[in-house]
Amino acid sequence: MKLIDRPLYLQRLMDVKGTPDIKVITGIRRCGKSKLMESFIKKIKATEPDANIIHINFNLDDFEPLEDRHQLISYIESKYDENKNNYVFIDEVQNCKEFEKAINSLHAKEKYDIYITGSNAFLLSSDLATLFTGRTFKISVYPFSFAEFMDYFQLSDRYEAYNQYITVGGMPGAYSYKNESDRMHYIKDVFDTLILRDITQKYKIRNSLLLSRVSNFLQDNISNLTSCKNISDTLSKSGTKNDHKTVFSYLNFLCNAYAFYKITRFDIRGKKYLSTTEKYYLCDHIFRYANLGTKNPDFGRVMENIVAIELLRRGYEVYVGKLYQKEVDFVAIKNSEKLYIQVSDNIEADTTKQRELDPLLKIKDSYPKLLITRTHYPKYDIEGVMVVDIADWLLGNS
Repeated sequence: MKLIDRPLYLQRLMDVKGTPDIKVITGIRRCGKSKLMESFIKKIKATEPDANIIHINFNLDDFEPLEDRHQLISYIESKYDENKNNYVFIDEVQNCKEFEKAINSLHAKEKYDIYITGSNAFLLSSDLATLFTGRTFKISVYPFSFAEFMDYFQLSDRYEAYNQYITVGGMPGAYSYKNESDRMHYIKDVFDTLILRDITQKYKIRNSLLLSRVSNFLQDNISNLTSCKNISDTLSKSGTKNDHKTVFSYLNFLCNAYAFYKITRFDIRGKKYLSTTEKYYLCDHIFRYANLGTKNPDFGRVMENIVAIELLRRGYEVYVGKLYQKEVDFVAIKNSEKLYIQVSDNIEADTTKQRELDPLLKIKDSYPKLLITRTHYPKYDIEGVMVVDIADWLLGNS
């Protein structure tokens, strides 16, 4: 597969290079974690030619003997050079039995800069603190952004490129397939593997059908407010036996495995968090089309999913805003920065435009307010709300 630079992640890795943390590269299966590690190794070699790189890739048969943790430790120790900076990179670390003991042992020696990737079932966001006794630093990797998609395919027309991105998605492994049905088959297989093998095996789930139906419900309802009770009741009405406790557990499993991201609600006026309902967004919108079909593309909700993931990719804390009886799609916070965002596929009709603007216009503070839509025009201002084209915003031109 073609390699492109992913400067956002490479910079994050460079920023923590040399720190005593165990660096854990996480993200959905097949989103490019291994290729990112390869790119980072190349960058270290270019900037630090004298570095000692110890790279173990458990995808290759060459390293099968190291699947015993004692053998892994012995191999790394044999490659150590006390006169150089020693970097340890381990790809698919879960293939080593008791890998956490091996990593903790290496980390305790305080002479290696350690980077690992692995199956999301074994490096769940909720498990990192208990797996490793040393401090971990998580680098969250997402599927290709719109900017990366344009870079990969060398596209110059951003508006036409967005039309392709919304139907092709950001999973780089799918780009090798020229036929749409083959591409969708690959995407569906990746997601089915995530559910049936990773999550099911990790938690010893016996009712994999219920897990699949919870997942399908979330995919069908991206950008809709939902709750555990709502999901459970809807599934019960369709004849799928379940209980609230099990559904709640499955929601957590899907989020911990980076398949979905839960966005909670925030009362803008009362400045407090609300826990009754949330929104769930897919790690990449293309899974929705691969699993549920394209007869109902619902570009507006898919666009909102794209914006949600892009905000997370840029490092924002993201919330759904509530103001009186109005909803603001996103309240995005990073350090002292705050953004209020509405997303709409089309605002040509005056009634639609006013409906999207109203919640933003009612917010009385001075933080930036954006209406992200498809205009194919440069950004413009309406009563303090900046209206910006989705392609421009995704490229950072706003």
